[in-house]
Amino acid sequence: MVQLSSDAFAFGGDLMPVEEALALVAARIPPIGETEMVSLIDADGRFLATDAIAPIDLPVFDNSAVDGYAVAHTDLAASGPTVLPVSVRIIAGQAASEAVARTTVARIFTGAPMPPGTDTVFMQEDVVVRDDGSVELPPGLRKGANRRPQGEDIARGSVAVPAGRRLEPRDIALLAALGVTAVEVRKRPRVAVFSTGNELRDPGQALGAAAIYDSNRFSLQVMLKRAGCEVSDLGILPDDRDITAKRLDAASQSHDLIVTSGGVSTGEEDHVRAAIAAKGSIVFWRLGIKPGRPLAMGIVNGTPLIGLPGNPVAVFVTFAHVLRPLVIALSGGTPSPLAGMTVLSGFDYKKKAGRREYVRVSLDQQGGKTVARKYPVDGAGVLTSLTRTDGMVELSEACTEIKAGDPISFYAYSQLN
Repeated sequence: MVQLSSDAFAFGGDLMPVEEALALVAARIPPIGETEMVSLIDADGRFLATDAIAPIDLPVFDNSAVDGYAVAHTDLAASGPTVLPVSVRIIAGQAASEAVARTTVARIFTGAPMPPGTDTVFMQEDVVVRDDGSVELPPGLRKGANRRPQGEDIARGSVAVPAGRRLEPRDIALLAALGVTAVEVRKRPRVAVFSTGNELRDPGQALGAAAIYDSNRFSLQVMLKRAGCEVSDLGILPDDRDITAKRLDAASQSHDLIVTSGGVSTGEEDHVRAAIAAKGSIVFWRLGIKPGRPLAMGIVNGTPLIGLPGNPVAVFVTFAHVLRPLVIALSGGTPSPLAGMTVLSGFDYKKKAGRREYVRVSLDQQGGKTVARKYPVDGAGVLTSLTRTDGMVELSEACTEIKAGDPISFYAYSQLN
């Protein structure tokens, strides 16, 4: 389990830039130490703990990339076509131990080993087969054409997949082609999830007066599971400092990360920050991000804790841009910036300097250009602003105003959760 000292971070300012917070996370959060061996099928989405080294060359042997005719390039005429007899036929899975006789060709099929003495393959559609069985090879083919040399893809002993990579189907394909059956991966981060607030009820319960249904705990669990975590739903924390401190303390004993939503602002009934301070230390509080400014990071008994805002849109934004990179770091990966798509603004907008803003938008086409349309209701508690839009545009800290027609960076929701 990850253990951090209370002074693993240091920040004395009032409003931390997002990039500074992410740099702290990337530099100071050590990966989970425990690893396990899993089969290739079970490795999808897991973070590789050690470099996967190629145990063989790939391809294992020189082979043909096409159905055609293999020949020694030196047997070809200096100009004009070359006519040669066929001396052997080689199919995939058949060994080619004997050399092809000089001034003859081998009929060969895709994936079949190149017979000794040949180095070039003519595609069958480029060759004329004569009545006597000989073949007419056209001029101009370069030496080595349509031949896959041994080790061209990857050489034995080299790194096939580096440690820290989150394995995807393409990685699994490469490892399988190398004959690998299992890999060593980091164990999944164990994450405890709480919501906070006396007003919250679970879906299915009676609401009663002045109560609302909790949505944050559900969205967080789903997003954390998508990020590769083992998630513990620890319910709703009441607006009580002592109870909150005790439950956070208990969660820290058996989890690698604690995530809460709500209770980190400045109200008299916001107790999460005080509870963190009672059992550990605050790393930072208040980021230069909108929505999502009241966000706390702390350490409780060596376990990192992220206290997200209470508004559901702010939870979504801060998960994507703060919590997700933290999970990647815990998992042994290296957080990297998301790649936005440039679109044109379909609206005018003003903002304060010094904070990064994410505006919910829908995309449409206008005159062959992709245009972002701002959702008309943009409060941080408006969940339909997420379900009825396509993604968010990012406005940098330095930006104070955009006009319709300005280029802006767009991020689809599929990138963010």
